[in-house]
Amino acid sequence: MAALHTGAEILVNALLANGLSTGFGVPGESYLGVLEAMRARAFDFVVCRQEGGAAMMADAAGRLTGKPGLCFVTRGPGAANAMSGLHVASQDSTPLILFVGQVARGFRGREAFQELDVRAVFGSMAKWAIEIDDPARVPEFVARAVRTACQGRPGPVVIGLPEDMLAEAAAVADAPPVAPAETWPGLADMARLQKMLWAAERPVALIGGSRWSAAAVASLARFAERFRLPAAVTFRRQMLFAADHPCFAGDLGIAPNPKLVARVREADLVLLIGGRLSEVPSQSYDLLEVPFPRQTLVHVHPDPEELGRVYQPALAINASPIAFASALEALQPPQSLPWSQLTAVAHDEYLEWSGAVPEHPGAVQMAEVVAALNALPRDAVLTNGAGNYAGWLHRFRRFNGYGTQAAPASGSMGYGLPAAIAAKRLFPEREVVAVAGDGCFMMTCQELATAVQHGLAVIVLVIDNGQYGTIRMHQEREFPGRPFATGLHSPDFAALARACGAAGFTVSARGAFADAFAEARACSGPALVHVRLDPDALSPTATLEGVRSAARAAGR
Repeated sequence: MAALHTGAEILVNALLANGLSTGFGVPGESYLGVLEAMRARAFDFVVCRQEGGAAMMADAAGRLTGKPGLCFVTRGPGAANAMSGLHVASQDSTPLILFVGQVARGFRGREAFQELDVRAVFGSMAKWAIEIDDPARVPEFVARAVRTACQGRPGPVVIGLPEDMLAEAAAVADAPPVAPAETWPGLADMARLQKMLWAAERPVALIGGSRWSAAAVASLARFAERFRLPAAVTFRRQMLFAADHPCFAGDLGIAPNPKLVARVREADLVLLIGGRLSEVPSQSYDLLEVPFPRQTLVHVHPDPEELGRVYQPALAINASPIAFASALEALQPPQSLPWSQLTAVAHDEYLEWSGAVPEHPGAVQMAEVVAALNALPRDAVLTNGAGNYAGWLHRFRRFNGYGTQAAPASGSMGYGLPAAIAAKRLFPEREVVAVAGDGCFMMTCQELATAVQHGLAVIVLVIDNGQYGTIRMHQEREFPGRPFATGLHSPDFAALARACGAAGFTVSARGAFADAFAEARACSGPALVHVRLDPDALSPTATLEGVRSAARAAGR
């Protein structure tokens, strides 16, 4: 006979049965029973300072492990705060489950204290939004949530938990673990792909999407090596193909290598694996024509609804990255590879593009920061949010391993620090560095206290140029010399770190970064390095003065 447990106990048992033992959240009275069940079962709950940061931590966990990241928030304002992280998971196709404490079932519809309609509020952003009314059905809903978050195009699931349901007891058998299904490509599709590759003269592979694995990434690398196939990654997916692989051609992000863009335009076959080639990697939907690309397009995606949604492929393969990468092991290259020399050239072009960091205005040079980051261990995890500062990271940092990058393709500010906290919690033996701008860091800076409380030795680099640099750049391009609402007065970030209990260092002189970063790496707890960057140092290829002058010359 099944044991009698409360809905909260059944929930935590079901999560643990599925190997989901770490969650991030802000406590609330609406799910006190869940917190008690977590305590009794030694569930790893990371107490955060704001729900948006907690949801971003859950996104990073899903991104780095392929399993659903877990976030727990209370109703009303707590759920609303979590929306920012949920949007990241939606646009970035990250498996995530958000649990929302809810008013008692008998109070619904009366606009009770902090009442929120989970289905209505999250229905357009989540893959599935539901409330659980019966504690006996908790294992059923958890199992479905795990599959829904992982299968097809991965994404977020939202589950409402009425507080009286969590206290109600039910006799439920222990739930077995769920293994999300992988979608395997058909033999006919793989045979056709091989023939198309054999007939190509200028092929290129584009790698993106989520729910890869280290083994799948290794299989993909072996395939590229056998075929001498140039491979590029889409926006902020650099951990999917090693930068030092002889077939790596670079990344299609913001301001990519023009030679890579030209190579994709001139390709006669584009093999798009896992990704959607959305606005940023497609260079505003200009890289491939919509809806019928000039290049022969082979699109591989785990969700059939994404195949032909924007681009009509010559061959559509419905397969998940892990399954497709495994199937690639059986493909055989032709006897001659007419494009092999082009692949070598593509890699050389990447090395040149990502080599020397250009000098820019100001005392502190980003070349110092890049050199220190590239000297980190191969398995170090780097995270970032949104802002022009990320241009140096994405162009010059050479990622060489799966699970080493967490950055939002959705362009969400504030992501870097929460993601770093999640990464360090999951991989305590690895070095984790968050890179953030001053505006980006202030979105979630309170989570530095979370890192201190949980003893997570993350390093945060705050690149401070005293402004919302990306918006200022666009402002100067459209309205030169008329800045408005983009200047920032920020605190002394090193002092702020020390106030939270972390170590704090400030870099404002040329040549000083290496020593400060070394001290930060030697700390046993969290550390922050405040890097004072000249406001005119806009990006690796532009200055504010240059953008302003060009706009004025154009008559704006």
